[in-house]
Amino acid sequence: MAAYQALYRKYRPQTFDDVSGQMAVTQTLKTQLMTGKMSHAYLFTGSRGTGKTSCAKILAKAVNCEHPDNGNPCNRCSACRSIDEGTCMDVLEIDAASNNGVDNIRDLRDDAIYTPSQVKKRVYIIDEVHMLSLSAFNALLKIIEEPPEHLLFILATTELHKVPATILSRCQRFSFRRISQEDIAARLQYVAYQENIDLDESAARVIARLADGGMRDGLSLLDQCASATVGELTAEAVYTCLGISGERKCGELLGHIAAHNTKDALALFNQLYTDGKDLGAMLDELACLIRDLLVLKTAPNSGVTMLSGVASDQEAQQLAKQLSGGELVRMMSLVQETLADFTRSSSRRMDAELCILEMAQPQLSLDAKSLNARLTRLEDQIKSGTLVAAAPAVPEAAPTAAPTEETEEEQPPAEAETVPDDEVPLGFWTEVVAAVRQELKPPISGFFVASENAPVHGAMKGGLLELRCKNTFTADMVGKPEVMAIVALKASAQLGHPVKAKVVDLSIKPAGNARMENLLQFGRQHSDIVNMKE
Repeated sequence: MAAYQALYRKYRPQTFDDVSGQMAVTQTLKTQLMTGKMSHAYLFTGSRGTGKTSCAKILAKAVNCEHPDNGNPCNRCSACRSIDEGTCMDVLEIDAASNNGVDNIRDLRDDAIYTPSQVKKRVYIIDEVHMLSLSAFNALLKIIEEPPEHLLFILATTELHKVPATILSRCQRFSFRRISQEDIAARLQYVAYQENIDLDESAARVIARLADGGMRDGLSLLDQCASATVGELTAEAVYTCLGISGERKCGELLGHIAAHNTKDALALFNQLYTDGKDLGAMLDELACLIRDLLVLKTAPNSGVTMLSGVASDQEAQQLAKQLSGGELVRMMSLVQETLADFTRSSSRRMDAELCILEMAQPQLSLDAKSLNARLTRLEDQIKSGTLVAAAPAVPEAAPTAAPTEETEEEQPPAEAETVPDDEVPLGFWTEVVAAVRQELKPPISGFFVASENAPVHGAMKGGLLELRCKNTFTADMVGKPEVMAIVALKASAQLGHPVKAKVVDLSIKPAGNARMENLLQFGRQHSDIVNMKE
C-alpha cells in the first residue's frame, strides 16, 4: 500500500498553466522561455502559499526540458522526471533558514562554477532567502552579479524588505499576489472531484476564505476536514472540524452586542466556549465581521465585493444599519487589544468575556473612544429620524366659556405659571458648554461661557433645555438651527436621553392684556391728542 501523500503535494502545479491566480507572472516567464530572453537571477516575492516555490520548480524544469511546449515543461523527458523526483544533482533547492551562514554560501559558490552533468543549466533555488546573514549575502553577491552562462539563480522570500538592495538590483523581481477566494474555491472543487470528496459549494467558500489567499493553506484545510468527515463536507462540518464558531453564530453574537443585550451575548459566548470553540478563533472571526461592517459603512455600494464572507450579505447589511462607525471602531480596538493580551493572560476566557461586556455596554467606559461611539450613535439616529425627543406632558385644560369683550378688557394680566427647573446632574451645563465650544467657531462660541455673568445660561424646564439669553441679539445668534442642533446633541449625550432645546429671550416681558397695551402705546405716541395717565 502506497503511503498517503498530502493534497498540497499531490496537486502541486506541474506547468505554468496549472498555476492559479498568477497570470501576470506565468505569462511573462513563458514568453521569456519561448524567446530565449532569460535572466540569470530571479526573485519571487509574496505571501505564503501563493506559488513561489512551485513556479521556481516549473522554471527549473522548463529551462532544462528537452521538449518544451509553449514555454511549459513537457514533464515526460528524462530531465523533467529527474527534477520532479529530486534525483537531478544539477537542480538544488536550499533552505536559507537552516543554511544561512557565510560558509554555506561559499560552498555553493565553489560548486556553482562547474558545468552541469545531467541537464543544460545548473539551477539553485534558495527559499526564504531573507534569512541569510549579511556576510552570506555579501558572499552571494559576486556570483549573482557575474554568473557563469550555465548558472541560474531563483530566490524566493516572504519578506522582501529584508533582502539587501544590492541583491534586488541584480535580479528580476516577480511579485506573487494573494489568490482570490473564487480561484481557491474553484481549485478546491477540482481537487475534491479528483479525490471523490463530496464537497459542498458553501464549504469550499468557507475554506477559501480561511485560506487567506494561500492555495497551499486551502488544500491543507481541505485535507484536514475531508479526513475528519464522513459523507458530505458541509460548511457546518468545516466549522466543527476546525473549531471555529461559524458565520451564523458570529452574526448572532454581534447582533446581541449591537442591541446592548449583554445577557444573551454572554450566554451565546458561553455556549460556543462549552462546545469547544477556540477563543482566539472566535474573536478573530468577530474582528473580521466588524471589518466587513466598516467597509459597508464607508463604501455601501461597492463594498459588498470586498466582504470576507463571515456573515451573509443580508445579515451584514442589517448589522451595519444598527451600528455607527464610531461604535465599530471602538469594538475593533477592543477585540484587537484583547487578542494582543492573550499571550500574557492568566485567563483568556475572562478577558474575552470582559471584551464582549465592554462592547455591549459602552457606558461602562469613559474613555474617548467610548464617548465618541455614543455620540456617533446619537448623530446617526438624529440623521435617520429614529431619535425623537418626547414632548412634555401637558394636562388638558378644562373647557371654559369664551370671554366676552368686556370681561377680556377688565381681566387683569395673568402671571406666567412658574415651573420648577428639572433636576440635572451636577455640572451639567458646564459640561455642555465645554462640548459645544469644541464644535462651534468664533464669534458664536463666545456666547457659551460657564459663568454667572454669561450671556447664555442653560437649564432644563418642562422636559426642554432652555437657553436663557439676556438680550434679543444673543437670542438671535444662539437660536440659529445649526447652533441649536449641536447644543441639543451635546445635552443629549450628557443626560443619556434625547433632549430638545429652545431659546428664551429674557429681555422680552410677558404680554398682558393686548388691547389695553395697544391703547396705552397709542396714547404715548399721540400725547397732543389724548391726555392719558398710565
